[in-house]
Amino acid sequence: MEKPHKRLDAWKLGVESTIDIYRITKTFPDDERFGIISQMRRAAASIPNNIAEGAARQTKKEFINFLCIAQGSLSELDTHLEIAFRLGYLSAVARVEVEAKMLRIDKLVSGLIRSLKTPHPLPLTPHRGKGK
Repeated sequence: MEKPHKRLDAWKLGVESTIDIYRITKTFPDDERFGIISQMRRAAASIPNNIAEGAARQTKKEFINFLCIAQGSLSELDTHLEIAFRLGYLSAVARVEVEAKMLRIDKLVSGLIRSLKTPHPLPLTPHRGKGK
C-alpha cells in the first residue's frame, strides 16, 4: 500500500532508527524488559508512527500537530538514551550513531513543519485569452 508518509525522508529515517533501538536494547539487562527497554522502543516507534498518522490527516494543522508529537517522542527517546548511557547499558559509539540519526530526523520534521506553516502561492497560469 503506497501512502504519502512512505515518501517522507523523516518517516524512512524514523523507521530505521526504531529498528536500531530494537537492536540496541536487545543487549540491555533482562530485568529492564518492562522498564527502559519498553520505554525506548515505544518512544522510538512513536516517531514514524506520528509522522505517518499526521500525513494521513485532512488538514495541515492536524499534520503539524502530529509532527510536533513526533518531536516530543524524539526528546523522550533522547532522555532514555542519556539514562541508558549513564547506567552503562549503551556504548558511547552506539549513542553517537543514534543521536546523529535523531538530529537528522528532528531537522527533517522541523523543515516539514516550517513548510506546512508557510503559505504557498498558487502557481501562475499564462493568460489564455483571445489575441493580444
